[in-house]
Amino acid sequence: MIRTPLCDVVGIEKPVFQGGMAWIADASLAAAVSNAGGLGIISAMNANAEWLRDQIRTCRQLTQKPFGVNIMLQSPFVEEVAQVVIDEHVPVVVTGAGTPNKYMKKWVPAGIKVIPVVASVALARMVERAGAVAVVAEGGESGGHVGDLTTMTLVPQVVDAVKIPVVAAGGIGDGRGVAAAFMLGAVGVQVGTRFLVADECNVSEEYKERILKARDISTMVTGRRYDGAVRCLKTPFSQEFARREREGASKEELAEFGRGSLRKAAVDGNYQEGSFMAGQIAGMVNKRQSAAEIVDDLLDGAEKCLREATKWVK
Repeated sequence: MIRTPLCDVVGIEKPVFQGGMAWIADASLAAAVSNAGGLGIISAMNANAEWLRDQIRTCRQLTQKPFGVNIMLQSPFVEEVAQVVIDEHVPVVVTGAGTPNKYMKKWVPAGIKVIPVVASVALARMVERAGAVAVVAEGGESGGHVGDLTTMTLVPQVVDAVKIPVVAAGGIGDGRGVAAAFMLGAVGVQVGTRFLVADECNVSEEYKERILKARDISTMVTGRRYDGAVRCLKTPFSQEFARREREGASKEELAEFGRGSLRKAAVDGNYQEGSFMAGQIAGMVNKRQSAAEIVDDLLDGAEKCLREATKWVK
């Protein structure tokens, strides 16, 4: 059994976070991961306060264990959802797409454990000073919005820079990846892509099938030209987006072209017009499992790797 300091900080049994994937990470998936001993996370995405409040209350009906809410700081409803997590006494908030210091001034005194996703050492240090209890160091192998540094290079530098626990994310899809994260100094992992095919994940059937059929070279990154890099599967939509980007389309034109594309993939299963966000480990995902089976498989595999890690030491 693997237990790390992260478990004590967050109040979970197993050091596995489920990524807060927009249009995907709902109460059903979050509760299933929490019931499995990890930390399930509801994505607030661009939804309003009432939608999030309903998801939080639904999650509480499905699990008695800790769960979190992922707040995208660029959401047009960020002010109201930032208050909802206080009103609903959400135990953990994970933030992305920005600097959360403004909201941490309210969250931390309210007893919320804030764990920002960071893509640089500088941001990790900043949020530690602001009261974060841990950080998620996410490399560019991950699905969705990505930074420049890889998990292999980012995690150890963040570990060296802060005193709070570090959770590794990006490119982690099995026990080998979890063990590698621990060797880099992380005390937990955040996994997104593999949970897309969990039984409790309500993403469209088309999305699940595309993940199961993915290969090692099935993802691509678009949006680097305007600092909005996103990793997703190679589809008619993503390839057309890349073409327009290469040919000099403006930021506004690209934003309009991409509007609603994630929802089209996650909810509608529209292969032609949808953005199927996925990490580079998509090619390793080859079977459907329950959330509990995924969590246990990740940690059982890691334990096996770690026990065998000394075989080359003489």
